[in-house]
Amino acid sequence: MDSVLAAATSPEGQTEKPVVVVCVGMAGSGKTTFMQRINAHLHGKKEPPYVINLDPAVTHSPFASNIDIRDSVNYKKVMEEYNLGPNGAIMTSLNLFTTKVDQVLGLLEKRAAPDPEHPTRKPVKHILVDTPGQIEVFVWSASGSILLDSLASSFPTIIAYVVDTPRTSSTSTFMSNMLYACSILYKTRLPMIVVFNKTDAKDASFAKEWMTDWEAFQAALNNDENNNSFGGQEGEGSGSGYMGSLLNSMSLMLEEFYNHLSVVSVSSLHGTGIDDFFEAVKEKAEEFKRDYQPELDRRRAEREENKKKQREKELEKMMKGMSMDTTASTSAVGNIKPEDEDMEVLSTDEESEDELDDEQDKEGLQARYEAAMLHQDESTTEDASFVKYLHSQRG
Repeated sequence: MDSVLAAATSPEGQTEKPVVVVCVGMAGSGKTTFMQRINAHLHGKKEPPYVINLDPAVTHSPFASNIDIRDSVNYKKVMEEYNLGPNGAIMTSLNLFTTKVDQVLGLLEKRAAPDPEHPTRKPVKHILVDTPGQIEVFVWSASGSILLDSLASSFPTIIAYVVDTPRTSSTSTFMSNMLYACSILYKTRLPMIVVFNKTDAKDASFAKEWMTDWEAFQAALNNDENNNSFGGQEGEGSGSGYMGSLLNSMSLMLEEFYNHLSVVSVSSLHGTGIDDFFEAVKEKAEEFKRDYQPELDRRRAEREENKKKQREKELEKMMKGMSMDTTASTSAVGNIKPEDEDMEVLSTDEESEDELDDEQDKEGLQARYEAAMLHQDESTTEDASFVKYLHSQRG
C-alpha cells in the first residue's frame, strides 16, 4: 500500500494524466459509431477508457457511459416544462448539467490517480466525450465552453472533428467542412484532429490531396464549374463567377490552417485507421503540453490576477465607505464644520460649560420634581385627615 502511494506522489512514479478526446461532428457524420469503435479498440487493448455522454436527446447508445447526462437531466421534461424546441432543450439540458461540472472533474481526477483501496485497478489513460449531433449547440454555447475549459484546465484535451467523407466529395461541401473545423479550432483553442470517417464507402485520399496540393483543389474546382455543380443556368458556367472565386480565396486562406492540422481517415464500420487515430492523439497530447498548456496557464493566471484586483478594488471601496461612515458619525457628535469661514465654532471650554449647565438644570429639575411629589403626598394626607374629621362629626 505504501509503495502505491509513493509511486503516486514521487516524480519517478508519477502517473501521466489521461488524454481527453472530445468528439464533435455534424449530424450524420458517424460520430456515435466512431465513439463506439474507439471505445471497443481501447477495451481490446485492456485499457478501458472513461466515457462521458453529453447528448441528452440520444435514445439508444451503443456503448456504456461512466457519466451520462441523461442520468441527471430529463430531456423531454425540459422540453415540456420550458416550452422549448429540440435544440433549445438540448442547450438548456447542457446548461443544467454544467452546474455539476465540479462533481464531474472530481470523478475524473479520482479515476486518473491510483486508488490505494484498489491497487490492481489501473488509472485510466483516455477519457472519451460524446457530444450532441447539433454541433453548434455544444461548440458555440456558454455551457460547452465551460465544459471544455474545465476539462482543459485539468487534462490534455483534444478535439476530434468527425467528417462524413462521402458528403465532402464536392469542393463546396469540402470547403464548408473545413471552414467549420477552422472556426471550432479558433473558438476552442485546443489541438484538433480531422477524422475523415466512412472511408469504406469513399476513400479520403482526394480530401488529403486537396488540403496539401492547392493546384489539385483548383483542378477539382474547375471540374465542378464545368459540370455546373453550383446550380447555375445551363451553359452560363455560373461557377466561374461568385462561387468559384469565393472557394478559390478560401482555399488560399486555409493553407496555414492545413499546415497545423492532423488528418486521419478511418472506417468506424470496419475499424480501419483507428491505430493511426491514436497515434495522432498521442502527438496532439504532446503538442497540448508544449504549446497549449503554457497559454492556458497564462490565461488562468491572468484571470486570477483580474479576480484579485477586483477583490482588492471592492475591499478598498468597502473600507472607504466605512471610513466615510466613521467620519460622519464623529462629526455628528463632535464639532460642526462651518460652511462659512466667518462662522464661529464652539470651543471645548464652552462645550464643557454648556454640559455643566445642562447637568445643573437636570439636577434642579429633579429637585423640583421630588418637592412637588412630596407636596402632593402631604396634601393627600391632609385631605384624608379632613375627610376622617367630617365622618366623626356626622357620627
